Amino acid sequence: MALSLASLFGAAFIAATLFPFNSEVLFVGLQVTDMAPIWVLVAVASVGNTLGTFVNYWMGLRLEGAGAHRWMRLSEDQFARAQGWWDRWGFWSLLLSWLPVLDLTTVIAGAMRMPLLPFALIVGLAKTLRYVGLAAITAGVFG
Repeated sequence: MALSLASLFGAAFIAATLFPFNSEVLFVGLQVTDMAPIWVLVAVASVGNTLGTFVNYWMGLRLEGAGAHRWMRLSEDQFARAQGWWDRWGFWSLLLSWLPVLDLTTVIAGAMRMPLLPFALIVGLAKTLRYVGLAAITAGVFG
């Protein structure tokens, strides 16, 4: 069981980064085989997936620290407008960070210097709700 949970943690961690990876198949497989209690699967996957987003956050910090907006050909004015949008909507956009394409919002959060604690809380909530939803769907289909 420990190896299965470690594999789930690793898969969820990698899936949260910008690498194309999938943790759902392993999660569902472990759930339908009753490898561990569902709350354990949700906890392990959620923690792994949330911690994986810290890699993206760190990348955003490093990119902006290197002046990335300048080499992406964003003027200071355009970057200031993007910062204004982020200040208004960015926190709430992280509720969608569980969607594969919107993982990029976690990189942007780092680039916009979002404080780490609110970042961790909102992303952790989104990632946990993702696995709770997946577990509920799986239980309805296979239960």
